[in-house]
Amino acid sequence: MKKLYIEPTKATPEIDFDPEKNILSIKGESYPENSFDFYNPIFEWLENYFDNLANNEKVIFKFDISYLNTSSTKSIMFILDILEEAYENNKNIIINWYYDEDNEFSYEIAENFMEDLNIPFNMIKK
Repeated sequence: MKKLYIEPTKATPEIDFDPEKNILSIKGESYPENSFDFYNPIFEWLENYFDNLANNEKVIFKFDISYLNTSSTKSIMFILDILEEAYENNKNIIINWYYDEDNEFSYEIAENFMEDLNIPFNMIKK
């Protein structure tokens, strides 16, 4: 499977999904004009990735997001739904959410996401 890399822009985060290392990373701010257009290829890549991943392989999903608008929040929730479904299908997934202690938004949104998930979820101060 090919790596998915999308360079960051002023309004979109860096996407760096490496299927060989099983490290998937989203980093930056997210407020694209059309969130669905930006995230749709990411949803498709993730679903294909988990369909082809062996159950014993450990996957680390890193979020380092400093800001999300409302439509991006919905897209991240959809990504988390994909991760949770994969986890429930015996995929070995750990979420590491990095936050800056001076950025309450990042911490609070991570807490809100964590409450709704049954996946190992670590909040890590940068």
